[in-house]
Amino acid sequence: MTWSTDDIPDLTGKRVVLTGVTGGLGLATALELARHGADLVVTARDDAKADDAVARISSDTPGTGIDVVALDLASLADARRAGAEVAKTYDRIDVLINNAGIMIPPRTQTVDGYELQIGTNHLGHFAWTAELWPVLRASDARVVTVSSMAHTAVKGIDLRSLTPEGSPRRYRRWTSYGESKLANLVFAVELDRRVKAAGSGVVSVAAHPGYASTNLTKTGPTVGGLSLPGIAVHQITKVIAQSATAGSWPLLMAATDPALTGGEYVGPTSLGGWRGRPRLVGMTSTARDEALATALWAASEDAIGEAFPV
Repeated sequence: MTWSTDDIPDLTGKRVVLTGVTGGLGLATALELARHGADLVVTARDDAKADDAVARISSDTPGTGIDVVALDLASLADARRAGAEVAKTYDRIDVLINNAGIMIPPRTQTVDGYELQIGTNHLGHFAWTAELWPVLRASDARVVTVSSMAHTAVKGIDLRSLTPEGSPRRYRRWTSYGESKLANLVFAVELDRRVKAAGSGVVSVAAHPGYASTNLTKTGPTVGGLSLPGIAVHQITKVIAQSATAGSWPLLMAATDPALTGGEYVGPTSLGGWRGRPRLVGMTSTARDEALATALWAASEDAIGEAFPV
């Protein structure tokens, strides 16, 4: 059976927390969740863009409950602050969608000294989710982690990138992006292992949007100005990418399909996973590597300076 947004159940009374709502996948996902009755807590770095997104959602679905939380995932202190703020404000979270990210910028560091992609896409979300964990656990929430087909292009994660010294290797933006998205997927699978071992009702699922035309393909490559990689990605996107709305479908299926029990990976069905309706898809053996997952979890705890006990 082909999944569609018509399969999303009534979400009235459900609270969904979503990172990165100012455009692209995040905004498309938020709009569809609101149409099905969800109350939204969304994050953004830019206040003006957040206001625009809220106005768009409110115009599309008047009466939607929507709160905005400032969050800069490139700062571990801010990720912890925002997570603690949300955990203190809300006594229940039904779904958490960790969607925000950055893609193939020139070599850039977070305020904490980590390479920007692993620091934002993985470490920022790891710290943020750790702060939210008491509420997520108490709510038997569903946690959706957004990965990418780019995880298949790398054979591992250089864990030295999660140390203060950083990786000594030459920076390659696509390799670093692929490793950050592999880290997202490894985290989702390891979280599923840990919650099941603990007897928790939390469900951890991963999703990827295929190749979708979003702000991610515009903002990352142009950090610091236009570049040849940025121009190339722009041109390829124009030709073969699907819309952000279509790209949001796997995220929505992962967030709402009651048949999912944890550990699944949802992505598009057509053109080798680049576009199309969502379904369960496969992942690399590296993404399922338990030794790598254990090492990544420990390195991530060291990097954020706190334990994340499930």
